[in-house]
Amino acid sequence: MRGAPLRAFAIMTALGFSSGLPLALSGFTLRMWLSSAHLGLGVIGLTANIGLAYTLKFLWSPVFDEVKPLFFGRRRGWLLLVQGGLVACIVALGCSDPVTNVGLTLAIGAVLAFVSASQDILIDAWRIETFAPRAQGAALAAYVWGYRGAMLISGAGVIALSVKTGWREAILLMAGLALAGPVATWLAVEPQVAREAAPARFGARFAQAVREPLVEFLARRGALVIVAFIILFRLGEALAGVMLAPYYTFLGFNRAAIAVANGPVSLAATLAGAAVGGVLVARLGVGRALLVTGVFQTLAMAMYPALGLFPGEPHMLVVTSALESFAEGVSDAAFLSYMSGLCHPEHTATQFALLSSLAPMALRTVGGLSGYMAAAMGFIPFFILSAFAAVPAMVLMLVILRYYPPANRLALVGVEIPG
Repeated sequence: MRGAPLRAFAIMTALGFSSGLPLALSGFTLRMWLSSAHLGLGVIGLTANIGLAYTLKFLWSPVFDEVKPLFFGRRRGWLLLVQGGLVACIVALGCSDPVTNVGLTLAIGAVLAFVSASQDILIDAWRIETFAPRAQGAALAAYVWGYRGAMLISGAGVIALSVKTGWREAILLMAGLALAGPVATWLAVEPQVAREAAPARFGARFAQAVREPLVEFLARRGALVIVAFIILFRLGEALAGVMLAPYYTFLGFNRAAIAVANGPVSLAATLAGAAVGGVLVARLGVGRALLVTGVFQTLAMAMYPALGLFPGEPHMLVVTSALESFAEGVSDAAFLSYMSGLCHPEHTATQFALLSSLAPMALRTVGGLSGYMAAAMGFIPFFILSAFAAVPAMVLMLVILRYYPPANRLALVGVEIPG
């Protein structure tokens, strides 16, 4: 498998599809469902917290390294078990009714997020162990295309379909599509990785797997400043993003218009933004690209309060969604490049899992309060506040660029480590 044949890339795309499918179902799509059921903003805001598993996944990721299933190998065995649970969770979500028991719907969504986060851990491990370093970029591209395609279907696709079939039928259809994951895993080849000798006791192995990468990272100059920056980088987006579904509904946009703006338009803009972001990283370097793209994304968030001046105008919804998605794609390219460069070559998988878990922490914690904030302030002041919430991260970014500049090359390809 190290030669990365075409079949491996096809499987990577299918696994990316399996990874992206549940994300919208426990996020934007779920919030649209609750908004259409006329539930309160506070309850809708709490949906941000059900995805806390994506932030904490590093806590149980060593289990998948240290415990080997009885069948199909370490990676494929766990993947098949987790993906079976994923299909079951989507079925349960579709059969729930937020109008009569919103607590149960949110609980199922939280379990779905936990299973989905576990699948992400395993897919990342399979990718890193299957593809040679020079093929990692292409493998990630295949993964992103599958991932984004699935999010388009489980996001805009489900929202549009729900207009004709109802929410239950639209979500249950996603359970059928989720079977693409187990099929891809069945067709995949188990990576053959030589593992170093480790302590015999599981507790000792677990501590070693977690402690060493963490100690190495925290021993660097400016480590705490860098951690704070990673956590705060998405704060403004975290607050604003959770309230978009009820905001669009409040402004009088129907589900069909929302599906178009947040579907193909958003996808095309995100992919274009990622391409531009990649060029900026190559031309400007990671540090300056991070600064430029971060400022651009902060300015783009001003489109949300501006949208309030054009209620029910589909073209303004499309423009807003396209600009924000483009800005997100541009900043993602620089931000992910920066985090990749922070990883030590000997601890790449664990450290990247840790950093990528910290990145959405604002969304999974403070984002849960967004509904109560929007209800108390009103939507327009709330979105203005969300744009200004990005300022602390911009200040920390300037500190990092001045005192702890990032390395020029990525750790995934054998690099120097900043600090």
